Amino acid sequence: MTGASSGIGLAQARLFLENGWRVYGVDKSEQPSLLGDFHFLQLDLRGDLTPLFDWLPQVDVLLNTAGVLDDYRPLLETTDQDWAQLFSVNLHAVMKITRFYLAKMVEKKEGIIINMCSIASDLAGGGGAAYTASKHALAGLTKQVALDYADKGIQVFGLAPGAVKTAMTAADFEPGGLSDWVAAETPIKRWLAPQEVAEISLFLASGKAQAMQGQILKIDGGWSLK
Repeated sequence: MTGASSGIGLAQARLFLENGWRVYGVDKSEQPSLLGDFHFLQLDLRGDLTPLFDWLPQVDVLLNTAGVLDDYRPLLETTDQDWAQLFSVNLHAVMKITRFYLAKMVEKKEGIIINMCSIASDLAGGGGAAYTASKHALAGLTKQVALDYADKGIQVFGLAPGAVKTAMTAADFEPGGLSDWVAAETPIKRWLAPQEVAEISLFLASGKAQAMQGQILKIDGGWSLK
């Protein structure tokens, strides 16, 4: 899984380990302290991914969790570099990693891929111009790969969290931030915990959802109902 050192990725890694899985985590940050059969590679996904593919030739379940935000910047405040850097993590790295491991999964005729989409994969307002565009594109990639390889034994899903309290959203909890407003506007009246997204990930990875394919599951406290 990518993004394993913090936030949702860390919660996923911890939960999978607690349930007896062997977990291979990748992150540009340092290795987290986790108990269990955990293996880690420190790598920036914006660069050359060859070290990842050499280190881990194949996986049974791929969790593309790593992502970056754009501070809700509108297009006129988004530079070409901002756009390129965000897409390099939120879309391009996901595509390259998926393509590599998907080929291995097709050979075995089995495999599960879980992409970290967002409410911004379907709605505006969940991020700025670059973030929303990248997550819309990721949802499209998720659905197309699911359609193209459904008859090859491959399951593909997307998770679409709403407001999750992580280090990545810490700025919203600073004075003058959006935390209180977001909680008030969310039907369940609170932010989500990373653990809640991890629980859905574990279920999808278990193989118990055999009849599901290509779904983008909303985990947003009812935000998208409005």
